[in-house]
Amino acid sequence: MIKGILFDKDGTLFDFNATWGAFTETLLLSEVGGDLDRVQQLADRLGYDLANKVFFPGSIVIAETVDVVASHILPLLPETDKASLISRMNGLAAQVPQIEAAPLVPFVEGLKARGLLIGVCTNDAEAPARSHLGRAGVEEAFDFIAGYDSGHGAKPAPGPLLAFARAVDLDPAHCIMVGDSLHDLHAGRAAGMRPVGVLTGPAGAEELATAAEVVLDSIADLTDWVDRQNT
Repeated sequence: MIKGILFDKDGTLFDFNATWGAFTETLLLSEVGGDLDRVQQLADRLGYDLANKVFFPGSIVIAETVDVVASHILPLLPETDKASLISRMNGLAAQVPQIEAAPLVPFVEGLKARGLLIGVCTNDAEAPARSHLGRAGVEEAFDFIAGYDSGHGAKPAPGPLLAFARAVDLDPAHCIMVGDSLHDLHAGRAAGMRPVGVLTGPAGAEELATAAEVVLDSIADLTDWVDRQNT
């Protein structure tokens, strides 16, 4: 029986490119004062398609923490320091309008009506994650929310997933990890959870299928799948 569901945030609850595509260009421009040559250098370093405002599959931004992303571009930003860069990135990110992968309020209400315990495990920082979930009207519905800075580690390590299982008093074997990247799915397997992939991030079905028990178009298909597993 599936009793608990742990979700990644970006690319899972929210469509990745629809949410972060245009924002990333704005962030890069602000960091270099509109210098287009330097913006292109930063975009190349991040695996970001500046012309189309989307991320290439395999971009470091898709699954890594803000800390790792900041370290990756810091050599191209000698005028700043890492702590300041992370602070600006988190501050801007908290304000970005999130494009829901499916209408989240009825989706979450449906899960709770089934008695399922639910959580969010993101490699984003916890504060912006809570801001995004709060503005979507679902923060209070989640039984557990953790970012990379919440003290449990970051995916693909299993620490934050096991913290969810402890917090809701469930055996990880009764939980699923739902995500759009191999980091999510590998973390799920490492924690002893069933990994479920969704296609609302940059990764394709073929890539996710190497690590997922099932790959769904989006979380809109998840409730029916869980019902079938629990019948």
